[in-house]
Amino acid sequence: MIRIMIADDHAIVRKGLKQIIEENHQMRVVAEYANGIDALRWLLSNECDVVLLDISMPGMNGIDLLKQLRLEKPKLPVLILSSYSEDQYAVRLIKAGAAGYLVKESALEVVIKAVQRVAGGKKYITESVAEMLAGDHDTTSCKLLHETLSDREYQILLLLASAQTVSEIADTLSLSVKTISTYRTRILEKMHLRNNAEIMQYAIENQLI
Repeated sequence: MIRIMIADDHAIVRKGLKQIIEENHQMRVVAEYANGIDALRWLLSNECDVVLLDISMPGMNGIDLLKQLRLEKPKLPVLILSSYSEDQYAVRLIKAGAAGYLVKESALEVVIKAVQRVAGGKKYITESVAEMLAGDHDTTSCKLLHETLSDREYQILLLLASAQTVSEIADTLSLSVKTISTYRTRILEKMHLRNNAEIMQYAIENQLI
């Protein structure tokens, strides 16, 4: 029996995933949380075989939760199931220790196959992600500006590019407005951009949004 914990802040998504998973008699959802901090607290005191993890969650987002789990439970497979496209986050999160990356539009049988694979100790890498990983390891290619950003800076870049204000981003990430403003300044400096309009233009040109 594969024991699964779901961390996603959308109740409908959790309900749908649970229904899909439990139709397979070899799998069972043992816990589900909408908040990253609550999910981490449960994981540190309970056992499961696979974590299905969303990126955007209150309290602690999926990126930070993944990094914390790599420290606390390095052998626990974490499968990212996100609304963000593979181009936006897949390579970063697999490098950070995720066992696989799926978009939420994935077919039901793909989700089941991915869970089974990572529960068996393997990675679940789609063909397109494998190509991106191969390209990322190509030392002859120059890094794009956004690839020089830290994970947190990159996350804030995408939120700025989607026209969110500094205050809205602060609420989303449970950080102060001052902290987000500092990150914004750092992003602009690293990428040689002047304002949010140029961030949006860069993101569009590089197909980040």
